[in-house]
Amino acid sequence: MSVLTLRLAGPLQSWGSSSRFTQRMTEHAPTKSGILGLLAAAQGRRRSDPIEDLLDLTLAVRVDQQGRLLRDFHTAHHQLTGDAMPLTDRYYWSDAVFTAYLGGPEAVLEGLHDALRDPKYPLYLGRRSCVPSGLLCLEVRGGSITDALMETPWQAGPAERRRRKSSPSVRLAVQADQAVYPDLVAARELNDVPVDFNPEHRQYRSRVVVETQVVIPTSSNSPDVDSATAPVVHDPIALLGGQ
Repeated sequence: MSVLTLRLAGPLQSWGSSSRFTQRMTEHAPTKSGILGLLAAAQGRRRSDPIEDLLDLTLAVRVDQQGRLLRDFHTAHHQLTGDAMPLTDRYYWSDAVFTAYLGGPEAVLEGLHDALRDPKYPLYLGRRSCVPSGLLCLEVRGGSITDALMETPWQAGPAERRRRKSSPSVRLAVQADQAVYPDLVAARELNDVPVDFNPEHRQYRSRVVVETQVVIPTSSNSPDVDSATAPVVHDPIALLGGQ
């Protein structure tokens, strides 16, 4: 098995799994539906296209920087009638950083890696207003997700690393498919596996997840994403030109 590692960072992120009506919550970690939707967009799939080949990918998410929970009191009007829509509370993570690990066949993950480097559609972190920043796709490597969770350098931003500079290590929360840690007791069930993204009849099924923690060093080996030597970042708006 191979592992595709993603760095999910941006000014705002929102990963809903059970939001209804006027309360639009966000999970503490990126959802499987949100991540698979991002991958499908990178490949240029439309919402009505099949995604069965992505559903077998195994997922784990490491919370490198939880960020701050924001509440947006949201107002809107119907685009045709102009009537006021119901007021909603929408929740976002501000300044959060997650690393996501997808396990599967090497050929499939290499194809996704290439698509993320040259995406067909703009990518976003849960909602369309939440654009990614910095390097999104880190690597495709051999081995297990559990090894990748322990060996990927800490991906927190510069401010968080400066705050923790006196600590030799950091303890990070992990949420994963139960197949990643089969010996752990299930923590909860999430209804976030996308059977069909078609907006006329969206369908999801549930998955069992486990929760654990990993301890990794807060060393200088962690990449400085703000440095001048950082790899070229993904900029979906670059083709528009301008300043």
